[in-house]
Amino acid sequence: MAAPAVPVPAPMISNDAAVFGLLAVILGLVFWTSSRPTGFWKRFYTYVPALLLCYLLPAIFNSLGVIDGNASNLYPVARDYLLPTSLVLLCIAIDMGAILRLGPKALIMFLTGTAGVMLGAVVAYVGMGVIHPETIAGDTWRGMTTVAGSWIGGGANQAAMREVFEVEATLFGQFVAVDVLVASLWMAVLLLLAGRAEVFDRWTGADTRAIEDMKQRIESYQAQHSRNPSLSDLMVILGVGFGATGLAHLLTDPLVAWLRSLPEEWRLADYSLTSGFFWIVVFATTFGLILSFTRARTLEGAGASKIGSVLLYVLVATIGMQMDIGALLDRPWLFVMGVLWIAVHGGLLLLVAKLIRAPLFFLAVGSQANVGGAASAPVVASAFHPSLAPVGVLLAVLGYALGTYCAYITGLMLRALAGA
Repeated sequence: MAAPAVPVPAPMISNDAAVFGLLAVILGLVFWTSSRPTGFWKRFYTYVPALLLCYLLPAIFNSLGVIDGNASNLYPVARDYLLPTSLVLLCIAIDMGAILRLGPKALIMFLTGTAGVMLGAVVAYVGMGVIHPETIAGDTWRGMTTVAGSWIGGGANQAAMREVFEVEATLFGQFVAVDVLVASLWMAVLLLLAGRAEVFDRWTGADTRAIEDMKQRIESYQAQHSRNPSLSDLMVILGVGFGATGLAHLLTDPLVAWLRSLPEEWRLADYSLTSGFFWIVVFATTFGLILSFTRARTLEGAGASKIGSVLLYVLVATIGMQMDIGALLDRPWLFVMGVLWIAVHGGLLLLVAKLIRAPLFFLAVGSQANVGGAASAPVVASAFHPSLAPVGVLLAVLGYALGTYCAYITGLMLRALAGA
């Protein structure tokens, strides 16, 4: 007789409105304390970035059972509505020419991140064969292919690997936990490093003039057009942001339906072209960049990017509330494998950054565009400056295109190692 299922305890707060209120209070307290000019909080935030707390505090509440991030509808709403609106508003003031002047190092670091995920899978598999052989027994390699798909591309690529390598449901669930927790911890590391970018850039000897030029251009434009926003300004900003998001959704639905009706042998899903989220992000970013060449750019003077940042921080909190620190206790050796895997990814990025003298910004965004995708790459980019968020989005979209192919190659290497 099968053992009875152990009931999952209900969270203390299950009402999404109450959960959202809690997240809002957390964000408010973090920003209020981080704005203190003197005293303990001034010293505290010298070492701990405010953005990191906006991410970790909801994770702690989730791990303690106060809230249940997986049962909440807040993250899907933030991802589908607030993220694209944020991208539109952050892109309005962007200088596309300045992005292009960032040079080839951004692309090199992104591709290095992709190579790091592929190499890390092999090293983690071989390493765990020495450290704890039971971890790689059976079909573990199949589950690893889904993480490779997620860490190079995104959810659609992860699902594709599940089908291609016939990953069993329980094994898939275990590696989803590895994916979420290890990627979350890595994002926390990148956010922590962002506060020490100057030290890192001195160590690599990086030339950050193009990045600084881009930031100064944005700040100069903001100063030149800055004004105390009126109610009309705020309503227009929200109208432009949410209107563009609505248009993105409107165009995405029939486009995805049409793409899914095309012959399966065209394998459009391999490119994430049948993913609605992919097209929403592409459309929102495109609309924002188009608006940056119009009079809508003057909305930046009324705080368009600040409102975009507010929406982005809400997304950060909803991402954090999905992380369960206690999940480490379930199958700890799988998480050890994940940590070894991401360590190889990070180590290769560090080596290449030193060799080509790349700034920390390129390392962090190149990594997160792979591991986190379009939902979190702009979060890490905005930790350096809000105007840099679109760089993360553009690289993440490239990751969607590479995800299935590179993950498939990784899966073939793992299958060969497993002798399957």
